[in-house]
Amino acid sequence: MRADRQQIDEALAATETIRSIVRDALLAVYLHGSAVSGGLRPQSDVDLLAIVDCPMADEQRRDLLAALLRMSGRHPRPVGAPRCIELMVFLRADIAAPNFPARAEFIYGEWLRDTFECGGLPLPVSDPENTLVLAQARREAVSLFGPDAKELLPSLPPEQIRRAMRDALPSVSDSLQGDERNVLLTLARMWRTSATGDFITKDAAATWAASQMPDEEADMLIYAREAYLGKVKDDWQDRQTACERTAAFLRQRVSELL
Repeated sequence: MRADRQQIDEALAATETIRSIVRDALLAVYLHGSAVSGGLRPQSDVDLLAIVDCPMADEQRRDLLAALLRMSGRHPRPVGAPRCIELMVFLRADIAAPNFPARAEFIYGEWLRDTFECGGLPLPVSDPENTLVLAQARREAVSLFGPDAKELLPSLPPEQIRRAMRDALPSVSDSLQGDERNVLLTLARMWRTSATGDFITKDAAATWAASQMPDEEADMLIYAREAYLGKVKDDWQDRQTACERTAAFLRQRVSELL
């Protein structure tokens, strides 16, 4: 595990909070993402995935949401502040023989904070990105509570992973404005996964992709990588045209393989 001490402490505290709210229904909590893939960065989230064996009641949803709003740091995270928490809860019956797209029982992330603070409640949602999270987590997740990830998380067929990327591609591309760095890096990682079948960190995917791109598009992707690593200031105001060309190039490469 590559997580720092702060991230581990936050992950364990969140795990105890989940246990206190869903109680005996909780089967497992896993830490996944950059904390365990070797890609921990200054703005990396605490990525958690929980498995329950019965649907969450509305009261449990409200209690867990209130706790996460208190515990999770806001984005962007100042140095030394708590990290942002991203939590996905899955019902065991939904993933034992997963339908497509995968259905999550509960999702919390800082991009949803405004909605939740205005009274929204995390409700079940089916989304191709849920399928991709399950596929990646099964390969790398570390148990904080419960059995090894491979005992509960499904082994998804390659064609389902490819379909999830194909279905998620339009929404990823459409969110470019205002989320330039993350979209470019996500597209690079989708290209890598669609080409090889593996999952690697965003910065590693950017390095792999840039080596196969025209110079101008490669430079823009490398800028996104360096911003992700905290080496340059993340400023896209004067880079919109080049960013759009780079995103279009990456999307085309992904589309060709899917």
